Amino acid sequence: MKVFVRASGLSVFLALGLLCALALPSLATAGSESPAGAAENQDSAEPSTLAADEAVKAYLLAMQEHRFGDAYDYVSSTLRAGKDRDTWAKEQKYIVELAEVKIFGFTVYPARVTGDKARVPNLLKSQDKYLNQLGLDEHELYDLIKEEGAWRIDQQLLVQGAERREYFPD
Repeated sequence: MKVFVRASGLSVFLALGLLCALALPSLATAGSESPAGAAENQDSAEPSTLAADEAVKAYLLAMQEHRFGDAYDYVSSTLRAGKDRDTWAKEQKYIVELAEVKIFGFTVYPARVTGDKARVPNLLKSQDKYLNQLGLDEHELYDLIKEEGAWRIDQQLLVQGAERREYFPD
């Protein structure tokens, strides 16, 4: 199966977020649908009580609604890059505004869990001014880890072509 590190859509969040974390540390301090078996809206639940697919859905909903401080609860310490909630949220806000990211919808599929790791497929409908200007559907895989008793997103992947059938039913 060919799996690619995210190259469009929400990858703008992760790629630019990592850039901000590594190269611009002071930046932030300056002035849906669900298939059968998919997670229901659980964004008011405590992150530690959510299943892996519910955590992805809560993260995506928070990002869609620009509640970046809430989204912080669903990403791993690796993706937080040592940032506190406020700093991370300000960086995400800046990234969304810079890239003009719009999330129109998403369909989160059931998680495949193996021990303290999980993989969650998601069909994302989004658009941004750099990598997905046409707003094409994106087949994402979220890799999650158990961290401090909660499922947290540790990586986003993009699956392309025929190989995506393993995770996305027709």
